[in-house]
Amino acid sequence: MLQLLHIENIAVIQEADISFQPGFNALTGETGAGKSIVIDALGAVLGSRTSRDLIRTGAGKAFVSAEFSGVPADLAGLVENGIVPDEDGTLLLQREIMSDGKNLCRVNGRPVTVAQLRQIGNELLNIHGQHDGTQLLDEEQHCGYLDRFGRVGPQLEAYGACYESMMELRHKIRALQMDEAEKARKVDSLHFQIDELERAGLKAGEEEELDARRDILRNSEKYISALSGADYCLSGDDDTAGALAQIREAEMALSGVKNLGGQLAELAERLSQMRSEVYDLAEIVRDLKEDFEFSPAELDALESRADQLYRLKKKYGSTVEEMLEYLDRCRRELGEIELADDTIEQLEKKLRSAEKKTAEAAEALTGVRKAAAGDLEHRILGELRDLDMGKVRFSIEIVPKEMDASGMDQVRFLMSANAGEDLKPISKIASGGELARIMLALKNVLAEQERVGTLVFDEVDTGVSGRAAQRVAEKLAAVSQGKQVLCVTHLPQLAAMADTHFSVEKGEEKGRTYTRVICMDAEQRKAELARITGGSRITPALLQSAEELMREAEIYKEGLHHWKK
Repeated sequence: MLQLLHIENIAVIQEADISFQPGFNALTGETGAGKSIVIDALGAVLGSRTSRDLIRTGAGKAFVSAEFSGVPADLAGLVENGIVPDEDGTLLLQREIMSDGKNLCRVNGRPVTVAQLRQIGNELLNIHGQHDGTQLLDEEQHCGYLDRFGRVGPQLEAYGACYESMMELRHKIRALQMDEAEKARKVDSLHFQIDELERAGLKAGEEEELDARRDILRNSEKYISALSGADYCLSGDDDTAGALAQIREAEMALSGVKNLGGQLAELAERLSQMRSEVYDLAEIVRDLKEDFEFSPAELDALESRADQLYRLKKKYGSTVEEMLEYLDRCRRELGEIELADDTIEQLEKKLRSAEKKTAEAAEALTGVRKAAAGDLEHRILGELRDLDMGKVRFSIEIVPKEMDASGMDQVRFLMSANAGEDLKPISKIASGGELARIMLALKNVLAEQERVGTLVFDEVDTGVSGRAAQRVAEKLAAVSQGKQVLCVTHLPQLAAMADTHFSVEKGEEKGRTYTRVICMDAEQRKAELARITGGSRITPALLQSAEELMREAEIYKEGLHHWKK
């Protein structure tokens, strides 16, 4: 159950705390006062898509939190995301919306993504928006509603696995199938590319070695000059002692006194190590100088190889390693084409088996859907009778269609609003009020199948008036006996039926518009019902009518309470 909704800087609401109660909660107010903004804020904290335009003008960010009580710890969204409610079942959802479009979401203090917040929120609360009834006009949605009611998840998952496997096999077969002319062209092209790459004799890492050797040959004079200079400095010549000889003399000079003190011995040891290191360096420099031979022919060969690699890289990859990978792919593709007929034959055998399994899974799914359709028809008709639509006929049509990811069933909701009329698609004959009530009936039935504890109806009374409005009010009152109901309404019949009644009021202060939400007492409720009924001019007669409406609502709810017992 939703206990507390805290809102900061959402549209015209600067700050508001709304303490919802069990049962039926109604929100009323003038058009434009901000009633639907409360629903938008609630949707935001449940992970719905938001816009930075939702932030109050002049504010850097918006913040919404929702505290729920009695939350089961085994809800799938909580378990999957490793979140545990408090010991008393309390769960706190929070969302901060920044002006730069970033979001910061938490559940019981733990950071979560918007997607995780939405997953958890969908299991706590269900919002029926003002225009949800129009979803019934989209027949693509009907199968989803039926599947939710029938809980066909396991059958749909089993079918989906079979269908995916079947489609993968079809894709592989299509990829291998080609006419003879195309096949010949492809084989010739692959042979040419393979031959060209194989003749090149590519070796992994050769390009780096080639570049290094080419740089040395291109700069041979600098190379020899540098090695000769280093050799002279280290080893000297017939007339001059090099660094190695000088270090040796320094070592010999200290050898006679190294026993006179620890520091002298240390210096002598360091000179000995230095002499060994310099000797090794001198040998390496001398070997490099003696081994180097400049060959114009070698440089030409390296330049030619580099040019060959450059031309090949333009066609087959940016590095030698990529070209070798491309060569392997060409060999595999050529092998697949040459063996395509045998491979296709094997794949077609597998495909026939996969198609059979997919068809069987689709038939099982259809059977579950048809059984669920009968139950859903019965339940919807019962709800519609409660909503003053007793003469309406409602049916769910399931006809075969071409197999796709959802199965092989085309699901359509049909109705007949008048006696003697044929059943027709809802989209062609339902009025706005009928759509609203059918959607309400569907939501009620689906809610009974789910563990959601709170249902929110944003102006569910759209297109409804008179006796139908009273039946909608009675239906929501009955629903509130088992689940918490929040309802934004303009109808006095619905507002009078509420156990808790909030007034959403818009005002102005210091040149800024603000909205506040007030929980009303009995007298305030009476005045608000009178306003809803007769407008801004409240007369004694309207007040008396409002009082009578409240009394009748209490009598009805008392009857519901006794019936539930």
